[in-house]
Amino acid sequence: MFSWRSTKGTLLITAAVLWAGGAAAAQAPGSNPGGTQPQPSQQQPAPGAPGSPTTGMPDATQGNQAYGDQIFVHDTMEGDDAQVQMSQLAEQKSSSPDVKQFGQKMVQVHSELNSQLEPAVKQLGVSEPKGPSKKQKQQIEKLQALSGPDFDTAYIQAMAKQQQHDLKEFKNEAQSGQNPGVQEAAKQDEPVLSEHYQVLEKLAQAHNVTLESKK
Repeated sequence: MFSWRSTKGTLLITAAVLWAGGAAAAQAPGSNPGGTQPQPSQQQPAPGAPGSPTTGMPDATQGNQAYGDQIFVHDTMEGDDAQVQMSQLAEQKSSSPDVKQFGQKMVQVHSELNSQLEPAVKQLGVSEPKGPSKKQKQQIEKLQALSGPDFDTAYIQAMAKQQQHDLKEFKNEAQSGQNPGVQEAAKQDEPVLSEHYQVLEKLAQAHNVTLESKK
């Protein structure tokens, strides 16, 4: 029913771009005067990577610039986890083939993105979130209690709200991100997320579901 442009190529570059950004920063002029490759034990942490063990949320003491990039990555992973869990419910509970199809695609896309982000977020000094946020978990619990058309409506609206949030965050990061790798990843992935939202809008229209206006 819906036309999907291939997303895998774009989403799977995210970790590589993030990692390359950190590596480039670590090898910036002046950081290695001898011109030789530093040994792992001697290499300085990339900008934004705390020297102490990570504890879940980014370390604000590393500076507001790096902190903003870290928050973006942390929130992106939380949002991915939420969309995966909501979409798994769509695969299981929806009686509409098009909603099931959309849910299946979202599980695939956001699982891939989170999987590819794992090594990058560690390099940036952000430990992997332990699933969705508290607010997102509450939304998932509401979906679990629904079925039939009521589920489809609530799922579409919940996904729309999350994707609107993601699009806003990706656009902000693309414009004002401080870590070059993170900023480039946001620029690359924002058009793909926008396409997903357009597909979701068509799905909402097909099911007579009203979506909140983008803020």
